[in-house]
Amino acid sequence: MTKLSVSLSGHQTSISLEPEFINALREIANNTHRSVASIIKEIDKQQDRKNLSAAIRVWILNQYKNNQ
Repeated sequence: MTKLSVSLSGHQTSISLEPEFINALREIANNTHRSVASIIKEIDKQQDRKNLSAAIRVWILNQYKNNQ
């Protein structure tokens, strides 16, 4: 697991993700010309789960599934 630090609603937050998911998140951000932080903020606003790390993993999976 690797910790990724981002600011959400003015608060610094650390998110633990496997390196593969962090790399995928960075790749998606790069390909869509967005920042990793903006994507995480979007996921955080939309998520129904309390676990942001799990919500990010599901979001990444859905991105890859929708872009096949």
